[in-house]
Amino acid sequence: MRYMLMHKLDESVPANFDPSPEFMTRMGAFMQEVGRAGVLLAAEGLLPSSASSARITVADGKRTVTDGPFTETKELIAGFALIEVRSREEAVEWASRFADVFEATGTEVEIDVRRVSEGPADPA
Repeated sequence: MRYMLMHKLDESVPANFDPSPEFMTRMGAFMQEVGRAGVLLAAEGLLPSSASSARITVADGKRTVTDGPFTETKELIAGFALIEVRSREEAVEWASRFADVFEATGTEVEIDVRRVSEGPADPA
């Protein structure tokens, strides 16, 4: 089963997008661990929404394109990891360990753990 771990950060806190050397060391160690475990398929951090971002909204047959930054949204997706694991519980365990990296450096984070659709046979 594939799961997407998406972490959200508060863009109004400048340090969230300018990580400390301690944070980068901890994140590097975590990424090596996930890689060695053979579950990591992809992972990337995202720049703040002020950096070449756009949001496309379709409502009532009308399409709207809004350029960043997205000041009306306090917490935005700041990065993701795509993992392949045996169960939801294993995905939550990896996400919890990912959250530990943020917690250890005093950074508030919210992580969504979402199963990736693998076709029509997926459970509802």
